[in-house]
Amino acid sequence: MISVVIPAKNEANNLKSLIPKLRSVACIDEIIVVDDGSEDDTFRISSEAGAKVVSHPYSKGNGAAIKTGARAAEGDIIIFMDGDGQHDPADIPRLLEKIKEGYDLVVGARGRESQASVGRGLANGLYNKLASYMTGHPVKDLTSGFRAVRRDKFLEFLYLLPNGFSYPTTSTMAFFRAGYSVAYVPITAHERVGVSHIRPLKDGIRFLLIIFKIGTLYSPLKLFLPIALFIFSIGLGYYAFTYFLAGRFTNMSALMFTTSLVIFMVGLVSEQITALMYRDTEKR
Repeated sequence: MISVVIPAKNEANNLKSLIPKLRSVACIDEIIVVDDGSEDDTFRISSEAGAKVVSHPYSKGNGAAIKTGARAAEGDIIIFMDGDGQHDPADIPRLLEKIKEGYDLVVGARGRESQASVGRGLANGLYNKLASYMTGHPVKDLTSGFRAVRRDKFLEFLYLLPNGFSYPTTSTMAFFRAGYSVAYVPITAHERVGVSHIRPLKDGIRFLLIIFKIGTLYSPLKLFLPIALFIFSIGLGYYAFTYFLAGRFTNMSALMFTTSLVIFMVGLVSEQITALMYRDTEKR
């Protein structure tokens, strides 16, 4: 059974055309719209179009809507997609083909022509490169919200997912960390219809924090060790400079060495905590 989950906040106009398109896709058995505290006719439009609607009494965030939809879905496979008209239902069979090949998570990877802006394209490129470094596997689109996933495996990580917009990042890194199979299918995302809910300043800072979250979700030591080595190298270089210049060991060098040790130890402890976290997940 295939379920489609759409988190939606004030997307009545887009859902009016999206849901009929989804109903025309033969492989889809269930369409769930999670109304995240909408102030428009999202609930009515979705219900009349034939979707199952689950409502939040107030807006909890995109990630919270995803979690609500995953719990409500009855299908073995869940397709997550945005309700803003960017994702094409015609691409769903292509995602499912990869699932049938044995993959656990299949992500619709957007090309450069599909990025909403140059700035967001550059940011996504940075996230992809960092995630590829952390996982040791090519990550073609870390933040895409168009994805197919095996429901039982997705539910294992539900407690890890944030309530905001970064659920794709968290879920992708969690699947890699758990050793599940992840694949990418190229898609073209259409231009968003209506006003985006992403706020550049606030969400820009939040997305910056995602970079550190990527590392701490997968392998903290891979993130902290290079930083520790960099600071240690600065301290060592400064010590060599002051030793040959003045023949002494300075407080600044001591501070650099101590800082590098502290950062390394934080990474080491974080690595152990992350390992315990995923071990607990495997027992669920």
